[in-house]
This record gives sequence, C-alpha cells and structure tokens, in this order.
Amino acid sequence: MSQRQVLQVFEQYQKSRTQFVQTIADLATRPQNIETLQNAGVMSLLRPLLLDVVPTIQQTAALALGRLASYNEDLAEAVVKGDILPQLIYSLAEQNRFYKKAAAFVLRAVAKHSPALAQAVVDCGALDALVISLEEFDPDVKEAAAWALGYIARHNANLSQEVVDAGAIPLLVLCIQEPEVALKRIAASALSDIAKHSPELAQTVVDTGAITHLAQMILNPDAKLKRQVFSALSQISKHSVDLAEMVVEAEIFPAVLACLRDPDVYVSKNVTTLMREITKHTPELSQMIVNTGGVAAVVDYLGDSRGNVRLPGIMMLGYVAAHSENLAMAVIVSKGVPQLAICLSEEPEEHIKAATAWAFGQIGRHTPEHARAVAMANVLPNLLALYMDTDSSEDLQVKAKKALKSILPKCTYLPALEPLLYEAPSNILKHVVCQFSKVLPCDSKARRLFVTSGGLKKVQEIKVDPGSALQEYINSLNSCYPEEIVRYYSPGYSETLLERVEKYQPV
Repeated sequence: MSQRQVLQVFEQYQKSRTQFVQTIADLATRPQNIETLQNAGVMSLLRPLLLDVVPTIQQTAALALGRLASYNEDLAEAVVKGDILPQLIYSLAEQNRFYKKAAAFVLRAVAKHSPALAQAVVDCGALDALVISLEEFDPDVKEAAAWALGYIARHNANLSQEVVDAGAIPLLVLCIQEPEVALKRIAASALSDIAKHSPELAQTVVDTGAITHLAQMILNPDAKLKRQVFSALSQISKHSVDLAEMVVEAEIFPAVLACLRDPDVYVSKNVTTLMREITKHTPELSQMIVNTGGVAAVVDYLGDSRGNVRLPGIMMLGYVAAHSENLAMAVIVSKGVPQLAICLSEEPEEHIKAATAWAFGQIGRHTPEHARAVAMANVLPNLLALYMDTDSSEDLQVKAKKALKSILPKCTYLPALEPLLYEAPSNILKHVVCQFSKVLPCDSKARRLFVTSGGLKKVQEIKVDPGSALQEYINSLNSCYPEEIVRYYSPGYSETLLERVEKYQPV
C-alpha cells in the first residue's frame, strides 16, 4: 500500500469520525431520537472522541454529550458514571476556547437536574476550572462558565457556598460590567442564584459591590437582562431589613416604576417582586415606596396584567397595608381595593385568590373606615363563598376565613353585613351579629331598616346553643327593640296568635 493510500485511509477515518459526531449532535437536538441514541449506547461511543486528535471532533463530541445530558436525569447520570466529567474538566484548562465552551455546556447540562448531580460535578473539581474560565478573554467562554456556576448554585445553600468559596463572586461581578449583553445576563442570573439561599450568601454578593453595578442596568433596553437584574435585586432584598435598605440606597426608585409598563411581562413581574421583598420588612421601607408612587403604579399594573404575574403585586399591596393604618389607607386611596376585588373574581388559580383574600384581611383589619372600604367593594360575600366552597383548597379556605375574621370585627357598614346573615356558618355569624349588636343601639334609622329588610326576622330564626357567644350577641341585639316586636318576628309567633284567637271568648 502506497503512502498516498495510507493517507487516504486516515483521511477517510477522520471524515467518518467527524460525520459521526456531527450526526449525533444533530440527532440529539430532537427529543424523539433520544431514547434510540441512549439504547444504542451512544455515551460510550462519544467518550473516546473527547480525546480525539482533531479539535473539531472533540468539540462536537462534547456538544453532543451536553445535548444528551440536558435532556433528562438518566442521561446526565450516565455522563457521571461514565467518568466523562474528569476528562472535560482537564480539558477546560488545556484546550481552545471552542472546546472550553462545549465542556462548560456539558457541566451545566449535568448539574441542572438535581443537587446530587450538581454535587457530582463539584466533586470532580469543576469549580476551580469554571472559575478560571471566568477570566478567559473570550466572552463566550465566560458566559458558558457563568451559566454552569449558576446551575450548580441554584440548588441549595451548600452548593452555593462551594461556588462562593471557589472565588466566583468577584469574577461574576466583573462579568456584569463587560460590554456583552448575553454575558451580563448570565452573570446576573448566577448572582441571583447564589444570593437567594441565605442572608449570609446575599451579603457575600453585596460585599463585592454587586448592587451598584446591578442598579446601573435597570433601564437597559435589553428585556432579558432587566429580568435577571430585578431578580438578583429581589433575591438580595428578601433576606433582611439591612439588605433591603442597601438596595433602596442604590437610588433605583422611582426609576424602576417605569419598568412596570415594560412590554416584557417578566420584567414587570420581577419589578413587583422586588417591591414586595422590600415592603415586607418595615413600615419605613413601605412608606418610601408609597412616597415614590409605587402603590398606585402597582394598582395600575394589576389592572393591565392577568394570571400568575399578578401575584407579587397583590402580595405587595398586602404587605404595605399590614404595617399601619396610614399605609393601609394609602392602598385604599390608590384604588387598590376595587382592583383587588377584580383579581379575586377574575383569577381562576386558587393560590392567587388566597393571596388576594389575605391582602383584603391586611387592608380591612385596622379601623371601621378601612373595613368599610373593603365591604363597599362587595368583597365579603365572595370571601364567605370561597371559605364555604368544599372545592376550595385548604389554604384558600384558611385565608378567606382569616380575612373575614379580621375585617368583620371592625366593619360597621351594615348593608354589607346583612347578606351574610343568610349564608354564614355560626363561627362567622357570631362576628356579624356582634357588629349589629354594637351599631343598632346608636342608630334608630338602622334599627328600622333592619326590621323592614327582614334582618331581625332572620336573626330570630338562627339556631344557637344556649350560653354561646352567638346567643349573647342575639340577646344584645334583641334588647334594641321592644319585646313585642321581637316576639312578632320570632318563629311560631303566628301560631301563637292563632291559638289566642281560638281561645279568645268574645263578650
């Protein structure tokens, strides 16, 4: 065989290997092919190609492995069990930028599925190699490494701490200062994934100056970047008053309120989530949001949005109202109650209804004026219906009941209370009757209206246990009327009159 023929054999072999890995990488993009590839033992065929002498074959083999591992947990475990990770990590330090990007993609694809798989990636020494990759000149390599670090950190505090201990945070903060928007996005996302687990981890992110750099990007035109920026600021803010104050001190308000009108629904949702995480801590932080027009802006946002994205806005209004009478009144003045009433009736999801019921409880529990604002929106019958509906989830029933028990003891607006006399169970009814027994002695017009509307008659029909709180409230209410009026509307009184007619002897 001539030298030329030998070279042709080698060329054909290289061409076949190249065609093989390219075909597998292409097939791995389509879910319907995954099971067939898995059954054919493709993992063991790709592994030796990671050490191929031809760089493009190495890169494409890594890409194929990443796509397969990304598909499901079983394939990701096969990568771990096949001792493929040590080869990839070794190559991260040695190979060219294209291979480094592909290797980081495989590590991310494995780590994303579970804490155990992420730990396996860490145990192979991936963190040091990924952190070194954050210092690469090529932004695509940095992006791939940051993405893998974020997927490791997102699972739990222990894995996040390992990412921190590897020295990733200062380099991630440098990455968000790079000009490439895609790199900024992924680095901000990784910082968010680290900060979310504990106050200590969030403080570590803050200590590197991340808040200042994140705050500078809140009005960036790129929607996906803004999503990650607001997510990271939310994850920092949620843990403590001090961290929330640091975010506020970055002077992001009122500028962020403009993002509530962003065409991207996840940008506006993440802004309301940030506001929720800030307002929940103290009255002072809530007041700051109110002073910048935040409550009115969130009420408008709830009117313009539908579905799950409403949830953080609903909860934000509840947190603001919970702190004090004045803050709850700010929610009322901003027309928050009618908008929440719309959310309660429109939204089919029970967890959204439950959050809305909770928010109403926080608004209406302060004074008769607050309770009246809630009652006039015709919310009380809806809350009662949700509480009594056997199809409602336990959480929704509990939230609706608590809201009713918070609002009713403050409510003196009788037209809203009277319909509840006909539907409410005894544990709610006692609060309703109690309010009538408080208001009627002081209001003659209300006493007359209570008789003519049939309310007094309904109260006499209520079956109660002797000596119960409800019995005491009914007795107190009845004492507002002449005895003959109470008897007249009591059950069986007409029969008593007929008996007297029968027994009556004319003179």
